[in-house]
Amino acid sequence: MIVLFFVSCNQPKDTTSKKVQIKEINGSYKLYKDGKPYAIKGAAGDSHFQTLKEMGGNTIRVWDTTRLAVILDSAEAHQLTVIVGLPIFNSDYTTFYADPAKVEAQHQAFKAIVNKYKHHPSILMWCIGNELDFPFKPSYHNFYDAFNQLTDMIHQDDPDHPITTTVLNFNKKYIFNLIARCNLDLISFNVFGRITYLREDLKSISWFWNGPFMVTEWGIDGPWEGTPQTAWGAYIEDTSTKKAEQYQDRFLKYMPVENPGFLGAFAFFWGNKQEGTQSWFSMFDEHNGKSQVVDAMKYLWTGKHLETSFPQVNYMLLNEKGAGDNILLSAGQTFSARVLLLNQDKIKYVKWELYREDWYKKNNLHSDKKLQPLSQQIKTDHFLENNFVAPDVEGPYRVFATIYDDHGNFSTCNTPFYVVTDK
Repeated sequence: MIVLFFVSCNQPKDTTSKKVQIKEINGSYKLYKDGKPYAIKGAAGDSHFQTLKEMGGNTIRVWDTTRLAVILDSAEAHQLTVIVGLPIFNSDYTTFYADPAKVEAQHQAFKAIVNKYKHHPSILMWCIGNELDFPFKPSYHNFYDAFNQLTDMIHQDDPDHPITTTVLNFNKKYIFNLIARCNLDLISFNVFGRITYLREDLKSISWFWNGPFMVTEWGIDGPWEGTPQTAWGAYIEDTSTKKAEQYQDRFLKYMPVENPGFLGAFAFFWGNKQEGTQSWFSMFDEHNGKSQVVDAMKYLWTGKHLETSFPQVNYMLLNEKGAGDNILLSAGQTFSARVLLLNQDKIKYVKWELYREDWYKKNNLHSDKKLQPLSQQIKTDHFLENNFVAPDVEGPYRVFATIYDDHGNFSTCNTPFYVVTDK
């Protein structure tokens, strides 16, 4: 007979002197920093620290060690803490993990990072990898050896800070393998649309694991999650007004804050990035302007909204058609773009831009390379309607409108269309 013993997380028994530690108290897990309870109010990103502090947040999560010294010092200046990512190769890089010299080089590189920064007051935790795969097959033995050597090294060299890793969505097999084969202090989940099932998912595995966890990425649906598409495969993006509603609604309804293992969550993305579009996940523009999602996060962290409201976007129309109408335009055709707002008195100006669609895909994911708008199609004025000329080159495009108020706050919307030619 085989008997399996499951533990919540393999934590050293003596935790009395740790700077950061996870304690189990009456069946619930609590995070402590410098001897005091620490409730994570987190964002995933590496910028806008002052705004994060002003909005009521206290922790950021970064994915690698790029500019780590600057990030840690800035976090300290704004009284924030940081979960630092150590970006190791995924388990499917079997040739890498079969090469002892390469594995040792990776190990030594991260050992140097840990020992260089372990005394920095802004360090909260270490996160080994991001959305790694944790398969069961014996052929992945080398990966597990390397992974466990890293956790053992960190536990020995820096016992003051817990270690986690992230699992994409909720993979029960991976969680089982993490508990059975690895030595972590807690598990973290990156969930977007799947957050609506997180409570049920956690309950379904409580028979073998009910330990401490974080939600290290959460937010609106990603383009990869069954988002509506046009006939040519362009994803239809919600307005920023709708996104703010979704962030607030999803946290209040579906975040398992009452779960005894819940330690905190990190909204994605606290910054500006290209993913699907330049506005899909971006909570800020390129000039530090705040989107309405930032206001939603302030409410979730403090119970209060910003004193100034945002332009409330209803939708955009191209030639009086919506994105779901599969808008086809002829090359050189003049067309109108119109934004409909719910409040008309908050506008300072509108920036209109036309982009060629982000049509490059690798493993079904969009490129993260920043796109450039068609320069002749940029317009900035206070009008909610503008005329454009469809490009001469056949293909997929998208019209963006960014509506600003007097305080630099903005709202966004966009509509895809396809240009056809006679050739």
